[in-house]
Amino acid sequence: MSKTQKSAADADAFKAATFADISVPLGSGGETHQQAGDGVPQLTTQQGAPVSDDQNSLKVGARGPVALEDHHMREKIFHFDHERIPERVVHARGYGAHGFFETYDSLADVTAADLFQRAGEQTPVFVRFSTVAGNKGSFDLARDVRGFAVKFYTQQGNWDLVGNNIPVFFIQDAIKFPDLIHAAKQEPDRDFPQAQTAHDNFWDFISLMPESMHMIMWTMSDRAIPRGFRFMEGFGVHTFRMVDANGKSTFVKFHWKPKLGMQSVVWNEAVKINGADPDFHRRDLWNAIQSGDFPEWELGLQLFDEDFANAFDFDVLDATKLIPEEILPVRIVGRLVLNRMPDNFFAETEQVAFCTSNIVPGIDFTNDPLLQGRNFSYLDTQLKRLGGPNFTHIPINAPKCPFHNFQQDGHMAMTNPKGRVNFEPNSYGLDEGGPRESATGFRSFPEPAEDGATKLRIRPDSFADHYSQARQFYISQTEVEQKHITDALVFELSRVERPAIRVRVVSHLLNIDEGLAAGVAAGLGLKDLPEPADAAKPTRDDLAPSDALSILKNPPPSLGGRKIGVLLSDGASAEVFNAVAAAADMNGVVVEVIAPMIDGVELDNGTRVKAHYKIDGGPSVLFDAVVVLLSAEGAALLDKKAAARDFVADAFAHMKFIGYSPEALPLVEKSVGARDDACLELATAAAVDAYFQELTALRYWAREPMVNAI
Repeated sequence: MSKTQKSAADADAFKAATFADISVPLGSGGETHQQAGDGVPQLTTQQGAPVSDDQNSLKVGARGPVALEDHHMREKIFHFDHERIPERVVHARGYGAHGFFETYDSLADVTAADLFQRAGEQTPVFVRFSTVAGNKGSFDLARDVRGFAVKFYTQQGNWDLVGNNIPVFFIQDAIKFPDLIHAAKQEPDRDFPQAQTAHDNFWDFISLMPESMHMIMWTMSDRAIPRGFRFMEGFGVHTFRMVDANGKSTFVKFHWKPKLGMQSVVWNEAVKINGADPDFHRRDLWNAIQSGDFPEWELGLQLFDEDFANAFDFDVLDATKLIPEEILPVRIVGRLVLNRMPDNFFAETEQVAFCTSNIVPGIDFTNDPLLQGRNFSYLDTQLKRLGGPNFTHIPINAPKCPFHNFQQDGHMAMTNPKGRVNFEPNSYGLDEGGPRESATGFRSFPEPAEDGATKLRIRPDSFADHYSQARQFYISQTEVEQKHITDALVFELSRVERPAIRVRVVSHLLNIDEGLAAGVAAGLGLKDLPEPADAAKPTRDDLAPSDALSILKNPPPSLGGRKIGVLLSDGASAEVFNAVAAAADMNGVVVEVIAPMIDGVELDNGTRVKAHYKIDGGPSVLFDAVVVLLSAEGAALLDKKAAARDFVADAFAHMKFIGYSPEALPLVEKSVGARDDACLELATAAAVDAYFQELTALRYWAREPMVNAI
């Protein structure tokens, strides 16, 4: 055998040995990746080294930690983290507030984390909400994931719980994060569309990444267009560890539950809100806190041990999976209250730096490969965005507890270390030797490595089921919510220019629900359904629906935090208006007045009422429900204004409850045609109580089929 032949044989043997144990394809399961050759250029690192696997980071064993030596992943994420300055690459459009977290009861039984030790103790926090894909100047009501990041200023350092309003994510491995965001952002040759995923690049990527299909169900649902920050859940996404004082580990998933309940808008409404008030979410949070109506969430934990993790149907290290609350109930352990806006947006909300790697004793990581990559990425990002390693000197990022170390100098250093000692260990005395290690300091949980673990770029077989939980999410929704998912998919894919991409997405939907796939195909005008996409594992149909995954199955406990828009004219009934205002106040509802002129109106008893909006600047999309109180003269005047007709017509189209005075009936009928049971006449103050009782449903979903048929 020649040397050349021997080299080729050795290479083949190495390849066979390296990939012999891979139980799923190198990608995400089932799909075929185009290979280099036949005119297709070879993927390389920036140094020109060929890349054999761009789908998986290097792990110690199939479910082990990601190796720091993974030079390809580090280079890829390093470059991605530094693509934008100074705006964040993702989560650029954000809004934040100060507040506190209060522990209900001691959690010393599961964690040594200081903030969870004493019942009733309050820990200062800063919370930043954000969209993911849009730029800093984009609009609030994009269809998008929302960031929900909480910085706890604990007595043992800062802990950052950097999560989202959706409990799962698009990808399983951080090495794919640059690809995901590149695909979702503006296409690079034309720099549009922004703050939306309805374009070829995103759906081409998704159609080749079946692991994304669970997250797609969430982002195409109403969860992706929340009514406001105050009305959405938050999640830590990953599985973390809690470690008690004795070193015992308990797995944990974090949940934020809004006290006001969940609420979203409908798509047509979101589009119009973005035109009427692109700062809708910001304004809602600002107004609530400024008025003393402080938003609250409760923190819940799903706690479980190794036995549960091993017995659960899916891998708890897979960030595209969740644990249904019906299987593992959420333990409520404290509350989050936001009670103060920043003094300066840039200094605080814009300069705040969150890092998943910021943890405290009693909290620890798992080997979730997405989390492990985030731990590298977030810190690296702050170095570029905030100018250097001293971003922790910025007040919003500095701990509120004492801190001591030997770090020095660097760009924009803002403290002046004193003394001659800047190293450790040292033999100098206590007065000049500086800080020392502590037996109570952070210790990583000593998780054993897999026996005989081999370093490989691989996805474990336990990560290979990409459709079962996507199906579970879909069947957990009400018919109304399922229709919204179908409509969202049709809209997004109708903006995709390449037919093959649309067909590929439908082929994945067939593995989730045939009715969903058929509905999307019909909406796109596909004459024939494609074959279902190849699946690494078949879809399970034995997973029970989870009511906790539905918004409409979990109605809010009250009308608190909602807003009613009252369209008034001169001569309108003071009795009815005052009754509306009184009932709103009793129910924690804000009333805002819309009038023909911004200087307000004079009611039939001579009372002057200030207007918040002129009619063409206060559309009904800004409100959760509407009331139209007009005099006969006012109705005749507003009947000629398109903005007034749109005010009523949009409220009707968005399934809102409409209260109206008898004089306003001609405007209502002209705007909506046939009235229904959610259009209520308010002839007297007594009728207002019935109107508010109906409002507890928030929307009149029985109207939707008729609205869509128009």
